[in-house]
Amino acid sequence: MNHDRYDNAYIAEILTSVKTIALLGASPNADRPSNRVMGFLLSKGYQVFPVNPGQAGKQILGQTVYATLADVPQPVDMVDVFRAAEYLSGVVEEAIALETRPKVIWGQLSVRDDEAAAKAEAAGIKVVMDRCPAIEYPRLVA
Repeated sequence: MNHDRYDNAYIAEILTSVKTIALLGASPNADRPSNRVMGFLLSKGYQVFPVNPGQAGKQILGQTVYATLADVPQPVDMVDVFRAAEYLSGVVEEAIALETRPKVIWGQLSVRDDEAAAKAEAAGIKVVMDRCPAIEYPRLVA
């Protein structure tokens, strides 16, 4: 898939079909984009599992934090990645290794790695990169 541009229907279908989201790089700091996006997603009815090894066992926005994707206690529909682009390949590897793979890996603004995306897509996982669901949701769903 060409990740330079996404069809609105592709993004809208993802945002309306996923229910559970693992948010990698979740921060307890209310000034951080990951915290604000997590709050937005929770407000729209998504079940969000924050993932951050440095915060594991603590709470962010009332949700228990997990150290890794594998630690999340149930399968997730989407992995929302708040990590630098250089880590996306590792996130894809971790997602592919899960017993139940996510349907979508979503790289936040500036998070793009076309090789990692191709690897995810070859494993049957949809990919969105360099986008924010908190921007796309009001534009396409609300």
